Amino acid sequence: MNARYEHLLRKSPDATRGGHEAWAVQSTGERVAVALVLNRADWLAETDYSIAEAIERSGSKWVAIIPRVARQLAEED
Repeated sequence: MNARYEHLLRKSPDATRGGHEAWAVQSTGERVAVALVLNRADWLAETDYSIAEAIERSGSKWVAIIPRVARQLAEED
């Protein structure tokens, strides 16, 4: 695991447990990446990002780990 992976793996469950309020206090970059991990298009819409814009905003290094984080979270449930 790398630092990005571990960071996103911490932030995503925070938003899952704490809901919108926990997600809303994250940085814009974190909110966008977490919304992608959690498949929350409604949260992306609140930030005025489309899915395509969110992918672009996140950048290739973050986008590459999003599916792995989502799978790990699903396996932990």
